[in-house]
Amino acid sequence: MRRRLHRALALPVTAALLVLSGTPAMADSTIPTTPTPQPADPNQAPVAAPTGPQPLGHAVADAAASLGVLRLLPNAVDTSTILPGYGQQLPKQSALEAGMGLSSAQANSESYLSYERAIAQSSPFGLAVAGNAPQAPGSLVQTALPDNPNGLSGGFNAPQNPLLNVGLLNGQVHARWSPTQGPCVDTIADASTSIASLSLLNVIPSMPNLPMTGLNLPQGDKLAQGFDPQQGLQALGGLLSGGGQTSANGTGSLLSLPNTLSSHSVVKLVDIPGSAKKAVQSVSTLQAADIQLLKGTPLELELKVVSQPTLTVTSTGDKNTSKVDYTAPVIQILRQGQVLYTLDAANPTKDIPIGLPLSGLSDAFGPLQSLPVVGGLVSTATKGLQPVGDTTGKVLDLGVLRLSIAELNQKGQDLTDPFAGYQLGASARMLDLQVLPTQALKNVLPADVAGKLPSSLAQLSLGEQIGRAYAPKGGVVCGSTAPAAPANNPAPGAPKQLAYTSGAYSAVPMFWTGTAMLLLGVVLVAALPNRRRSAVVKPSPTPRSK
Repeated sequence: MRRRLHRALALPVTAALLVLSGTPAMADSTIPTTPTPQPADPNQAPVAAPTGPQPLGHAVADAAASLGVLRLLPNAVDTSTILPGYGQQLPKQSALEAGMGLSSAQANSESYLSYERAIAQSSPFGLAVAGNAPQAPGSLVQTALPDNPNGLSGGFNAPQNPLLNVGLLNGQVHARWSPTQGPCVDTIADASTSIASLSLLNVIPSMPNLPMTGLNLPQGDKLAQGFDPQQGLQALGGLLSGGGQTSANGTGSLLSLPNTLSSHSVVKLVDIPGSAKKAVQSVSTLQAADIQLLKGTPLELELKVVSQPTLTVTSTGDKNTSKVDYTAPVIQILRQGQVLYTLDAANPTKDIPIGLPLSGLSDAFGPLQSLPVVGGLVSTATKGLQPVGDTTGKVLDLGVLRLSIAELNQKGQDLTDPFAGYQLGASARMLDLQVLPTQALKNVLPADVAGKLPSSLAQLSLGEQIGRAYAPKGGVVCGSTAPAAPANNPAPGAPKQLAYTSGAYSAVPMFWTGTAMLLLGVVLVAALPNRRRSAVVKPSPTPRSK
């Protein structure tokens, strides 16, 4: 009976032994490891460099344009840095910068992240306060890798604000990059932005907010007869409409564009004459129609853009053959169809003074409308718009409207990192409009206010363009590396099989061998029949009867 119990317990005990002895070995062979990070988007290229043929070409470039940039108190705020004292060595920032219609195209074969090889971006607007720029909503962005056969497009209506009124903004972006050919595609990055209409500055917020009666006019001087504007200095004495929402049609604004203004930024590769390699090229173009100053007043001026500006930067990798091509704009300033000034490469700047008429001017022209004198023109109640010859002693100059074009700046340098080549960059502006205070204005302001006036009250730039191109010496090579062929024979001296380096791994084959033998023994013991030898009992002798 006892032996039967032993045989019945043999198999369960063996199974328990297997489980208990196998736990350490199995636990060591299934140690969890950190999984390889994968992109959230399954269509996104991995961060690590992919296997297989790789592009041979190296190219770094960007092209950008903004339809309009408004700067209040430019060069008035120190640049903040994390390094103590280093901000004093950097250029100062504007108190406020607002950009409209931003477009940029970028290419970078050296970027760490594969999806930053090509970037095309169109932003309806951007804002920076003391150099700090938050992310603007409504932006349109496309990146590569992966390659994008088709681009993106969209529209955006800017929110209302007191400084500018922006119509519908439309943007288009397209980014390309080949997994094997790299930048050798038709166009690497293409971005464009257009504004249906634009009007800016119905008030100069950086101007002291003082009424006309708060001015310390020279003894004996007073405002001209009929000139008693209700608006203060921030409205330029009544030229601007004052605070509140800027009108959509531009009436009462310093500058307005009733028609579409568009920008186009492209980065691509172009042929090098006599070479199979390519050059890196950035192109920034602007399309503008008429621009209006002081719309809705008798002193309204029209700026007609005769020649559209185009900035092209091309780098072949060699300083001698790399170049910057710039088509400077030609802008005519008209009043009632008559050309007053022409801004071109020979005459890039024109100052238009703005002043308050004094009593001496009304003595010569009679009653005046409540409008300042702009560029030597005055509006009278009886004779309409009249030119003024000598304004000395007759006008108190408030400020100057400075119009300037071009301002082309370029810089090039030889680089060795991340690759040997030549980098060339350039920037230009289609039109700059600045409101500058005059010394005469400082003389009539209270001393505490005059001491705080900056060198520029406001700056408005239309059509800012930037282009940079960086190519390796000799140009960009279009092609890809050949994939490495797998080795059929192991290297000399290499072991055919890796040795076990852990006691747990060595115990695995021994464990399963012993387990098999133990199971076999249990089966054999359980399967064999029970054959006990019977004891030989000798019969007792029968007693004989006597």
